[in-house]
Amino acid sequence: MPKKAKPARNGKEAGPVPCKQAKVEVAAVPSTLNFDSPSNLFESLISPIKTETFFKEFWEQKPLLIQRDDPALATYYQSLFRLTELKSLCSRGLYYGRDINVCRCVNGKKKVLNKDGKVYFLQLRKDFDQKRATIQFHQPQRFKDELWRIQEKLECYFGSLVGSNVYITPAGSQGLPPHYDDVEVFILQLEGEKHWRLYHPTVPLAREYSVEAEDRIGRPTHEFTLKPGDLLYFPRGTIHQADTPPGLAHSTHVTISTYQNSSWGDFLLDTISGLVFDTAKEDIELRAGLPRQLLLQVGSTTVTTRLSGFLRMLADRLEGTEELLSSDMKKDFVVNRLPPYRMGHGAELSTPGGTFPRLHSTVRFQFKEHIVLTVGLDQDRSDETQEKMVYIYHSLRNRRETHMMGNEETEAHGLRFPLSHMDALKQIWNSSAISVKDLELPTDEEKESLVLSLWTECLIQVV
Repeated sequence: MPKKAKPARNGKEAGPVPCKQAKVEVAAVPSTLNFDSPSNLFESLISPIKTETFFKEFWEQKPLLIQRDDPALATYYQSLFRLTELKSLCSRGLYYGRDINVCRCVNGKKKVLNKDGKVYFLQLRKDFDQKRATIQFHQPQRFKDELWRIQEKLECYFGSLVGSNVYITPAGSQGLPPHYDDVEVFILQLEGEKHWRLYHPTVPLAREYSVEAEDRIGRPTHEFTLKPGDLLYFPRGTIHQADTPPGLAHSTHVTISTYQNSSWGDFLLDTISGLVFDTAKEDIELRAGLPRQLLLQVGSTTVTTRLSGFLRMLADRLEGTEELLSSDMKKDFVVNRLPPYRMGHGAELSTPGGTFPRLHSTVRFQFKEHIVLTVGLDQDRSDETQEKMVYIYHSLRNRRETHMMGNEETEAHGLRFPLSHMDALKQIWNSSAISVKDLELPTDEEKESLVLSLWTECLIQVV
């Protein structure tokens, strides 16, 4: 019988591009985004740039600036988050550090002006007005439905977590010193204007956040001012700083970020342990003990040579491997991502609907973009008799309120099946619709049991 999944455990360097080459004048931009599908949403977000062009010329390579003169789009962007909304949000119980940071860039360094405990709007507004402090609001998609809607579709599109932060900066002020991030960044200008300077990366496709000194970064490669409705993209590692020009109203922008720890190196770290585990079952050399006192040695070319041989053997084995054992990446993504967007409420999707599946029913996956299918070791066993299982994890019952909050406890939702069920599950996965009786399982009872388990978990529907 299937079981519920157990809880989860808690480049290329771009050359300088002149500003006028990055600037894109838009002839016609839709006033709202297209939510028909994840790909349509992304295409409308970067319009008029085509998706193929974006990934060929800009993604992980160089910044893209799209400046739009569209009042309707500017109005839509402004609706995503406004300074005036902070008053009602503070009344819902926000805390310094967790939900809000108050900071200012002073002499090239970040000065944090947080108070202790709960955030009160009057104090927050006082620091904003009198200390010229920037308000950084963490993960507003927890509260703003339209950002939930956008980021949920983007997580489907990228297959990676998508977070966001809102930055509200008073006129004549700067919140953060020059720095680079470990995420791909999309900036949407919501209110007022913000002056940006981008610099050549010192660490292309960086894997960590770092502040950079002004005397080290040289002259800007790009310098421009964003207005409501404008969009800016830059790759991880791009050094940047932004300020609100003096004499103007405050500036609000939202940073939408993705692809943290989503590199080939991360994937290799995730899958190599499973490959070694499988190979060691069949190859006695990998089960042989280390030479005596190896761990006490400083270095050894003999060891390096031996390890190189093992890696070549693993590479040869990998060529014929269909199902890689994933340790964490797939599960961590689906456990921590946003649930499907459901207009008007955030209740969990926990009750199956529609027709009860039978042997002669035709079924298909629903919410397929919120499901991952992976092979892992049986989590109920830790000895040498561990067997591979098929795990289906989903985000249908994830809590929007904890999305991207790091230290919040998360739980894995899903099912697990014997490895013998993999072919049948792939049949459903790869079909727009399939008859239950055609599933590749030995008995009708197993076929019905499989689809009933999936239906009870709200993962399939009868068509």
